[in-house]
Amino acid sequence: MSLLRLALVFLLITLSTVLHVLPLLLVALLKLVLPLPRLQRACNPLLTGIAESWIGFNNRLWDWFTDTRLVVTGETALQRDGHYLVLANHQSWVDILVLQKLFNRRIPLLRFFLKRQLFWVPLLGVAWWALDFPFMGRYTPKQIARNPALAGRDIEATRRACEKFRAIPVAIMNFVEGTRFTAGKHARQASPYRHLLKPKSGGVAFVLDAMGQGLHAILDVTIVYPAGVPSLPDLMAGRIPEVRVHLRQHPIPAELAQGDYQHDRAFRARFQQWMNVLWQQKDADFEALLEAPMVDHAAG
Repeated sequence: MSLLRLALVFLLITLSTVLHVLPLLLVALLKLVLPLPRLQRACNPLLTGIAESWIGFNNRLWDWFTDTRLVVTGETALQRDGHYLVLANHQSWVDILVLQKLFNRRIPLLRFFLKRQLFWVPLLGVAWWALDFPFMGRYTPKQIARNPALAGRDIEATRRACEKFRAIPVAIMNFVEGTRFTAGKHARQASPYRHLLKPKSGGVAFVLDAMGQGLHAILDVTIVYPAGVPSLPDLMAGRIPEVRVHLRQHPIPAELAQGDYQHDRAFRARFQQWMNVLWQQKDADFEALLEAPMVDHAAG
């Protein structure tokens, strides 16, 4: 029965993806070949609406085919036309579906920074491109040491993306740890946090600098899976009993909204200290979510 449900959900997601990506690409092509400012502005809400419709259908599949409970604490007032930087811990590809279920049509469409290789994912890669998702190189320290020019490419890609986002409501998503959490990575880092990897502050600093006063708040999301970190097939097969999320909204400190993170050591130290304080609170939130008693589904 689980395999049959898995196959059915996968088929429905595939059909929905095709039906949504085709009109998305048509609108994106129109925006590309007719670069009139008024037309481009008109295309943006169409592109966003198609993407939100696709996410909305995926959210309905979550409700129809799984008993997974999404338990949210720390709810805060959200703006559909706001300008947010969304920060979250990262454990599984399921994190993205959790964030989309939590925020779809409650805040602007989440835009993720993606590895450049993901452009070649069938259908989704070109859809992300059409929606102006920024693609990053994610170069290793060894690659940068061999070719120092690579260090500036991701910074420039961030700036180009943020320039596009200035004109529209936006929610820029950043998994600050830079990779999915595993016990092995945690040990290799000697992370000072119980449940998190060390935060990488550079990407956050570059977004805040590039957006200037264009962002009005930070949404800090902590995601916990009490039954263990799941995979996407676990969600599709209904094997996740509960997902717990804690949401905090932080103002953006004026003294950190703009600064030269790359070259100003004092600014970089202040920014990293601020991120470390956020991460200490997130670690405490994670622990509290993990220790809370499991919800009795039958009672609901």
